[in-house]
Amino acid sequence: MSPGVILAQTSAFSGEATQLVARAGLVAKVVLVILLLFSIVSWAIILFKGAVLHRAHSHSQAFIDIFRRSSKFSEVNAVCGQLRASPLVGVFQAGYAEVNQQVRSAAPGAGGAAARPTVRSLESLSRALARAAGVEQTRLERRLSFLATTASVTPFVGLFGTVWGIMNAFEAIGGSGSASLAVVAPGISEALITTAMGLAAAIPAAVFYNFYASRIRVLSAMLDDFALEFLNIVERNFT
Repeated sequence: MSPGVILAQTSAFSGEATQLVARAGLVAKVVLVILLLFSIVSWAIILFKGAVLHRAHSHSQAFIDIFRRSSKFSEVNAVCGQLRASPLVGVFQAGYAEVNQQVRSAAPGAGGAAARPTVRSLESLSRALARAAGVEQTRLERRLSFLATTASVTPFVGLFGTVWGIMNAFEAIGGSGSASLAVVAPGISEALITTAMGLAAAIPAAVFYNFYASRIRVLSAMLDDFALEFLNIVERNFT
């Protein structure tokens, strides 16, 4: 099939869809506007969240490599600003601040000599890491609930438009006393186009919600593993 034929068919389909929308009633148009808004916002979140999670994953991989190669927490802290997209950075900085606070408040050694840096409470450190991990988890999941809402709600919004279009079709049959195609076509067209728009909004939202949720679970597992690794290092070196 030549490109000219494909272009002509595409233009014809687009023109038919535009005519269907133009012939739709007020209720159907309101439903279509609502579904269009859901779709636009969903795609904006899909694109934004995809970029955010990609950066979070790549920065996390780089951060964990630096963390395991470094011999001092201060060296790791120096690169945190460059890898801010990683949720591990927030957890590390919370743990690092807690360790510093406990070390500074430790009692001096005998004769006023500087004591070996010591962490007094691993439980407090564990709570600080858990709080930071919760904050980072919430940040990763931000705006994702809208995709779940779109996936679950828009098919029913489209179904409302479908039911309304079928009601109009039956009303037209009752008013004219005829069930010819010319009588029922406007109502059926309203029903079909709202159904199609509802599915067009719901399907991408459902697919990307599940995809992003799985990526967030991977990052959450990295958060838990990192918190345990941080605790182990502190226990070996500061207790």
